[in-house]
Amino acid sequence: MVSKKVTWGLLAAWVVHDLEELATMSRWTRKNRVLPTTPAQSAIAIGLMGGVFTAAAAAGARTGGRSKFFQTVLTGFGLHSVTHLATSAIFRGYTPGVLTAPTVVAPFTLWALRRLRAGGIRPNTSPRALMWFPIAVGTVHGIARFATRVRRNTAELPSARR
Repeated sequence: MVSKKVTWGLLAAWVVHDLEELATMSRWTRKNRVLPTTPAQSAIAIGLMGGVFTAAAAAGARTGGRSKFFQTVLTGFGLHSVTHLATSAIFRGYTPGVLTAPTVVAPFTLWALRRLRAGGIRPNTSPRALMWFPIAVGTVHGIARFATRVRRNTAELPSARR
């Protein structure tokens, strides 16, 4: 059994990290011509991913950290920090999320994994389970693009057709 600081801390660390991404993603993607993302698309994708992190933190809190879902999301979150650092190295500069990846994401994940082990819980995340992360990221961004496209197309309808 571990402290709620470990389980709900995952959600708190994610919020801090994704606030940085929310504040910078759409401007950065337009400037660097990388899958341009509107502020609405960023907000929707981040909100949807927030649902995943909330569910994982709740599962972790409910099981005292024993939930495989919680452990997988926690581990994936930590590995995600590496992708931010690699992306910044590739672009040779700032990329959304790179400030909080080494200062919040990685330290929180390492601390939480240590707390789980100290509580007698051996995190067990399979590589197959971690493959859900790119799928989840792609899905939330796809839904966000679809939702903003539908909203934009609906807004362009003549008022008589609404």
